Amino acid sequence: MAGVSSESLTKALTELEAKLPFASLQLAKELFGILGTVDSSAGLRRALTDPSRSGEEKSALIRQLFSGKVSTEAAEIVAGLASSRWASARDIGDALETLAATVVIAVAENKSAVSASGITGLEVLENDLFSFNQTVASSHEVQRALSEPQASAAAKINLAERLVPGASEEAKVLIGQAVAQPRGIKATRLVARFAELAAKRQQRWIATVTVARPLTDAQLSRLQSGLNSLYGRELKINVKLDPLLIGGIRVQVGDEVLDASVLTRLGELQRQLAG
Repeated sequence: MAGVSSESLTKALTELEAKLPFASLQLAKELFGILGTVDSSAGLRRALTDPSRSGEEKSALIRQLFSGKVSTEAAEIVAGLASSRWASARDIGDALETLAATVVIAVAENKSAVSASGITGLEVLENDLFSFNQTVASSHEVQRALSEPQASAAAKINLAERLVPGASEEAKVLIGQAVAQPRGIKATRLVARFAELAAKRQQRWIATVTVARPLTDAQLSRLQSGLNSLYGRELKINVKLDPLLIGGIRVQVGDEVLDASVLTRLGELQRQLAG
């Protein structure tokens, strides 16, 4: 996904973020259900991505179709997607799939974030997804069963759950979605994509700190306290040494970079002089 579709997905994920602390698996299931409806109707996909229609018209269509059938929250999330611009009819479905999976991942994250670090729940989810893919990869019979076009979605979900009997409820939702509605790719590939989304979410809980010289225990303790306060969560800190920084510190949490190194300041000064 690129261009205008990528921008629309980024906007939707940003808006979804405020809802994630209170997310539920039911919301995710509703979003996946709406995705099934969108995927089953080429006419609906065209209507939702028609550049000649206004965003308000497309949002109204979603509300008309799903009002009373799903929660108001689910309908509004999809209405927001519909109001954005999409480069292709496929892209809006891909975006909706990403939002639904992100809700599931946030539920796993929230499980342990209350008492410790949300990284724990995400690790459990990733391990369950990885275990499923490993089990499928080890059996050609299972691979055939999951790709059998005549088999019902319920039968495939039942088989998938037997392959990972101890999996979390969040993992079961994502695995079930992948085997029942792979959307033109192998179920294991979609499960791997869900695992990648979980891994990316996990990076929000990890602070990679790059310094020119080793930190003392007291410095590390103050840094831990400061970063936890700044981000509002218990971060795991990984410290890397890089003498090329000369001095200062560089912190990366997810996609956000806080850079106060001497090297960066020198680079900024050079750019100012050149300008």
